[in-house]
Amino acid sequence: MLTRRDAALRLDIPLEMATRHGLPSRLSEAEIRAIEQDPPAWLVQSRANRTGRKPVWVHLECVVCGFAEDARPKKWWPEWTYLSCDYHAPDQVPDPEAGLARHEVDGIGSRFIALVDQRP
Repeated sequence: MLTRRDAALRLDIPLEMATRHGLPSRLSEAEIRAIEQDPPAWLVQSRANRTGRKPVWVHLECVVCGFAEDARPKKWWPEWTYLSCDYHAPDQVPDPEAGLARHEVDGIGSRFIALVDQRP
């Protein structure tokens, strides 16, 4: 059984849309396959309206321990070089390349810090 959130991930739609269009809180693999094979009109329309500029979901993964989650991206998130869980020490993350300066951005996903390497 899949949760509504897992179904939204598979269908590449926001969780709010899954709720609004009546996807149940739990779905079987067969139910998801049926939706994927014969999408309802609202899903077809949603996919047709996509501009491709902003992904619906992004996969976040810690470079140190491999903890991963899928989250809805936020407009303020920077382009990062690495992601790290907020409890890892800075020396556990690979150093920036020569000539690059690093700054950190807190609050990515549920517990990540974005490490952004840029030319000074």
